[in-house]
Amino acid sequence: MLNQFSRTELLIKKEAIEKLHNSKVAIFGIGGVGSYALEALVRAGIGNFILVDNDKIDITNLNRQIIATTKTIGRYKVDVAKERILEINPNANVEIHQEFFMPESDELLDETVDYIVDSVDTVTAKIELVMRADKLHIPIISSMGTGNKLNPTKFEIADIYETTICPLAKVMRKELRKRNIEHLKVVYSKEEPIKIEDGNVPGSISFVPSVAGLIIAGEVIKDLGGIE
Repeated sequence: MLNQFSRTELLIKKEAIEKLHNSKVAIFGIGGVGSYALEALVRAGIGNFILVDNDKIDITNLNRQIIATTKTIGRYKVDVAKERILEINPNANVEIHQEFFMPESDELLDETVDYIVDSVDTVTAKIELVMRADKLHIPIISSMGTGNKLNPTKFEIADIYETTICPLAKVMRKELRKRNIEHLKVVYSKEEPIKIEDGNVPGSISFVPSVAGLIIAGEVIKDLGGIE
């Protein structure tokens, strides 16, 4: 009998589909990267989500965030994202936290979480997420910089200590080494950032952060589903 995951099952088999249905993924940051990672994860069959973001959708998000439309401007991202998940898969379980994740944030993770997607913007929050993931032995994948870039073919999956070029990855390497973190799976770009006249706000475009988010989702699905 056909269902919404029938085509996916042809590729990854029923056993993997069942693993995904039973998995819980925590996504921190529902922006250009996180929203597309979320989109791919729910459509691939992940059944349980924790979403963490404090921002509201604004007009500048329309160029790159899949949850951003003229109808959702002004609404909290986690609320819109939850609605979108349930419109795609009404059987999904979605827990939302409308907050800006920082080291002083309450514990949002426990042993029931199977994977963490880090698509937050600040180094402080990224480091804290990695430290909590390490403490709880939860797999995590982190997005490095996607702003000021135009070539989506330059993205790669790598360990943080194998990255080059990306300024954010350089900072992360230094800080994680201080904290004795030996490994971190990341998505990063080998493209040199484009210099922007207004250096306070990074430039962005529809087809760059979205690709990073989809690559992240692919890694999560393969890891959780036991897919080679």
